[in-house]
Amino acid sequence: MENSIKIKATDDTPEVIFDRSTNEFRLSGRSLPEDAFAFYSPIIKWLNDYSKSPNENSILKVSLDYFNSSSVKQILELISAFEEIIRAGKSAKVIWCYASDDDLMEIKGLEFQSMTNIPFEFQIL
Repeated sequence: MENSIKIKATDDTPEVIFDRSTNEFRLSGRSLPEDAFAFYSPIIKWLNDYSKSPNENSILKVSLDYFNSSSVKQILELISAFEEIIRAGKSAKVIWCYASDDDLMEIKGLEFQSMTNIPFEFQIL
């Protein structure tokens, strides 16, 4: 397994930094890929591999300005991989960040929280 997966942000895809050596797991920017499955598949695969032998404490920080409907399922898959970390006996949580005036992103975070069994922390940017 590679130690990290890093993808630079574009106008349509988020920045992804998942690095086991620095214990940084971050998704930020905008998620509007033409093919969300193709974009997120290698990230989800990396996370599934990571969850088999995770660090003691893993925190996924999500700071998305916007995501389209085809990204929803893929983002949920990412978050769900962190449930596997908890099942492995390690600590994991999601920090969901959103702008103070962005009610929609707050609601989306609450929806993801309700669909998973992982602790969420909400941070206003």
